[in-house]
Amino acid sequence: MSTLDLAAIGNCAIASLIDRNARHVWFCFPRLDADPVFSALLGGDAPTHGFMDVVVRDAVETSQCYLANTAVLETVITDRHGGKVRIVDFAPRFERFGRRFRPPMLVRRIEPLAKRTRLAVRIRPLFDHGADQPSISVGSNHVRFTGANATLRVTSDMAIAYILEEAEFSLDRPITLFIGADESIQETPDSLAQSFLANTINDWRAWVRGLSIPFEWQEEVIRSAITLKLCSCEDTGAIVAALTTSIPEAPDSARNWDYRFCWLRDAFFTVGALNRLGATQTMERFIRFVIDAVLRDDDISIAPLYPVSPATSSIERIAPALMGYKGMGPVRIGNAAASQIQNDVYGSIILTAAQMFWDERLTPADNLGLYHQLRNMGRLAARYAMTPDAGPWEYRGRLVVNTYSAAMCWAALHRLALIAERVGESAEAAEWEAASRKLRSEILARATTPEGWLSGVLDKSVADATSLLLPEIGLLPANDPRVAKTLEVTAQRLLRDGFVMRYDEADDFGHPETAFLVCTFWYVDALALAGRRDEAREIFKNVLAVRNSAGLLSEDIAPATRMMWGNFPQAYSHVGLIHSAARLSRGWEESLWRAS
Repeated sequence: MSTLDLAAIGNCAIASLIDRNARHVWFCFPRLDADPVFSALLGGDAPTHGFMDVVVRDAVETSQCYLANTAVLETVITDRHGGKVRIVDFAPRFERFGRRFRPPMLVRRIEPLAKRTRLAVRIRPLFDHGADQPSISVGSNHVRFTGANATLRVTSDMAIAYILEEAEFSLDRPITLFIGADESIQETPDSLAQSFLANTINDWRAWVRGLSIPFEWQEEVIRSAITLKLCSCEDTGAIVAALTTSIPEAPDSARNWDYRFCWLRDAFFTVGALNRLGATQTMERFIRFVIDAVLRDDDISIAPLYPVSPATSSIERIAPALMGYKGMGPVRIGNAAASQIQNDVYGSIILTAAQMFWDERLTPADNLGLYHQLRNMGRLAARYAMTPDAGPWEYRGRLVVNTYSAAMCWAALHRLALIAERVGESAEAAEWEAASRKLRSEILARATTPEGWLSGVLDKSVADATSLLLPEIGLLPANDPRVAKTLEVTAQRLLRDGFVMRYDEADDFGHPETAFLVCTFWYVDALALAGRRDEAREIFKNVLAVRNSAGLLSEDIAPATRMMWGNFPQAYSHVGLIHSAARLSRGWEESLWRAS
């Protein structure tokens, strides 16, 4: 059983996942969270539809890589006669006519490299989550695939009959396919594709040049940054947790969830990663999405997650036509966690928005007005801090007082004290500070076990990886003896072959089988903060070693087999990689001095 050896391309409007044989297996159209017109990834063991590929006769070898510092993917297929074909896949993205050009379009360019190869192009989309085979109509240079609610147009300079019949032909010149909206293309496909490609490469490389990256692990950080960017919807500023739905967290576990939503919990860490990279435009859009999507006049019902657009439903349902990843259904559309009580959301909102009050790079805002909006969040945090919730792991059948949720409520009050002082509300700042001190004292008293480590649940002894985050959010210093004890318990109870489990108790689906990758990065960061940098570096390198051939990470890892599971690519995992690399890397001046 293979792992998730897929590459992602996109342009911050759409994205597609491509396997090692250059088959597009997951493409939601016309937006990141839309209907997957290529859905073979979730079509069972041997799906006959829901993909686009190139079948090279007598293929014997395939190599694949990204063009450096881009989201442009190159696949080279060699046949047994020495013939070679290069397939270049990308989504156009660059400045055009004074504005950002990011059409919901894939471009595939197929070029002969050596000798003539014989190949066939197959395009087999499905609609309505795999339930609807499209009707087909033909134009002089295009094919239209039409479903009940959408049309996908393929425009090409290859013979349209070969597309319709999937006929094999001899490749003697470059051919191009544009896959996207039902709009005509006026230019010559070959010249337009070359222009789009050159501009897209330049645009990605210009964006990467603007990043502030650590000296060590530069390639890994850059790929993670690009991946985080691919998970962003620039139209609204949202960043989805992953590009997929329902890839199980473990084999046959039914832990299948739709991650094409924006989680408030991830917001604080995502903003931190983007800030470390200096990716200010993406960060500002994301902060404003969180503020615009969440901070309303009532501010009484805060969901843990939000769709990339307000009109999109988060109601969870099953897509029966899709068999699931390797046949491991169900495939879920929407996420019922949107209706859960998760009290850490108040801290997530305030910690995310806090950047607006200090970062001079961001567009000036009505900071006093924003503070007045955030006060409502602070009141809710104070009210619900010590009440039961579903917690950061979104239990569906259990409500307890989770330490992390309570701590994030404390963080909300603590940060509001600082923000109030910043905007000239000194009296209110003193009130927030007094409330935060009282709450902190109660949390630590009830979270500290008799053995002296920090439990994931108040008044109980529960080993939970979120306890590693308590120094990160400032609840207590990294050199506190309780932190050291918590690191010991994490190593004893949660560490498996160099990877950290979320917890070790049974949940709604039994005992967890896989490690949550971002938890391992939290462990790395906690070790580094505690001064145990050599240990932290070893654990970090162990995680880097499980990235797939494209340099991407999913949500989970099976420690024993080192196989990736869970939705893919996981933004949170790449956020964790960026945080840990920045924390562990030697400085540029130190490294260059050593090199000399």
